[in-house]
Amino acid sequence: MKLFNFKASRPLTVGQRGEDEAVKFFKKKGFHIKERNYRYSKYEIDFIAENKDLIIFVEVKARSYKSLEDTEFGRPALAVTHDKRKFILYAAKMYLRKNPKIQKQPRIDVVEVYFDNNPIVKKKKILKINHIPNAFGE
Repeated sequence: MKLFNFKASRPLTVGQRGEDEAVKFFKKKGFHIKERNYRYSKYEIDFIAENKDLIIFVEVKARSYKSLEDTEFGRPALAVTHDKRKFILYAAKMYLRKNPKIQKQPRIDVVEVYFDNNPIVKKKKILKINHIPNAFGE
């Protein structure tokens, strides 16, 4: 018998909020979200989206900025390092290997979510969402 639910809710992070906004962005474009936070071993893909032709493995990078002109830390996509690219590609290949019935064209995209610097994550305004299709050019 279970008397208590000890699963504590954690505060929303900029990264989680960015993923939520990127998922909404893809849904508005007519994509179905197959999985969120797909893990293979220690590798993770933020979400997997599909339409009738494509299966897309999406990496989301979200940052807070004073304004869109604030480039002190550069673009969010710059945080997708060479090693991170290898890990995403490996996880995507393993996903396709585990799901051989998928006959859609695979692609890896990056979504940058630019938020304002409101300290309350739920109240942050989206300054811009930048979708980079085929971000790795592979």
